[in-house]
Amino acid sequence: MKESGGRKQGAASPCAACKLLRRRCAHDCVFAPYFPADEPHKFANVHKVFGASNVNKMLQELPVHQRGDAVSSMVYEANARVRDPVYGCVGAISSLQQQIDTLQTQLALAQAEVVHLRVRQTASYSHHGFGPTSPTNSGSPSSNHGSQVKPIFDMDVVMDQASLGEPMWSC
Repeated sequence: MKESGGRKQGAASPCAACKLLRRRCAHDCVFAPYFPADEPHKFANVHKVFGASNVNKMLQELPVHQRGDAVSSMVYEANARVRDPVYGCVGAISSLQQQIDTLQTQLALAQAEVVHLRVRQTASYSHHGFGPTSPTNSGSPSSNHGSQVKPIFDMDVVMDQASLGEPMWSC
């Protein structure tokens, strides 16, 4: 027998959609390539959220090369709606956005702390005679004796107006 969309023509096993809808699965079934018999939960949630008739209409209106992506989107949205009936995938997106905001705040605080520590380190070097204004480090080759104090981290903060004032680090 010939293969058609992942199932055999005339086979006794209908696709997941036809099985759930308790109907005969035709050889040109629009659901068969996207809802195989071994993944019944996939169509069950899509059917629960969108309805078989609407899914059928959507698939019929799309070119064949776009149907797989449309089914993936419907399955994702349907699973999100089953988990969160009120917000669906918008709730997941909102939750992820809140996590991003929290992490950006934590990152900004950590960056500010690094800058603060660098300022303190520079001030400490200047106070103890290691800074550029110190007479022991006047810049002449004879006064350096081949050794120069370098900061532990060589990092500069650059403010980028395009990123709304968020610090950008360069090493």
